[in-house]
Amino acid sequence: MTGVLAVAGGTASGKSTLAEALSLQCPESVALVHLDDYYVPAHDPLRGVWTVSADEHAVLDWNHPGSIDETAVAHAIDAALLRPGVLLVVVEGLFALSLPSVVRRAAWRVYVDTPDDIRLARKILRKIEVQRQDPRLSLRNYLQTGRDRHAAHVAPSRAAADLVVDGTASEAEMLAAVIPLIGPALAPPPAAPSRARGVCGVTRAPGVPAFAL
Repeated sequence: MTGVLAVAGGTASGKSTLAEALSLQCPESVALVHLDDYYVPAHDPLRGVWTVSADEHAVLDWNHPGSIDETAVAHAIDAALLRPGVLLVVVEGLFALSLPSVVRRAAWRVYVDTPDDIRLARKILRKIEVQRQDPRLSLRNYLQTGRDRHAAHVAPSRAAADLVVDGTASEAEMLAAVIPLIGPALAPPPAAPSRARGVCGVTRAPGVPAFAL
């Protein structure tokens, strides 16, 4: 039976890295749902939660769960659960452990915990490298609303997790921590005695952990 894994954590904690690593390990068996894809339209002032940015523009509050289209999220998860061959649906995002539409469907809950200073540094670097954004704007937005939103809407969901993963660990180490939790969902058929079978049925040599493939 297909199961749902919810992965939450703060901005730049490593939750997307973990989710995508699981998908790459089991591309035929794992479906991803990124909550970032389900914000309400940023051009519709009648939907979502709005705030004023550090540069004094009215903007959709990306750090508030009220800006997520929960109906669309629920439909996306349910559609992924029905896809042939899918054994695990990974839902990742800031609010994966707090949105009712996700929590009701989640069989397993993981929180990626990363110190605030590291998350902020990662976010600023990403903004500079990808968007060419002035880091001063990122810092002002963080001080104005981002820090408080994390404390109010993301950090408390850590208590709901079945497993807390260190977001400063390597990708392989994060996978190694999570795979025992979700193993039953991806367990392959019994293997021949001469070979070991990894998660998703990948054949591996004895002594080589599945997460290292």
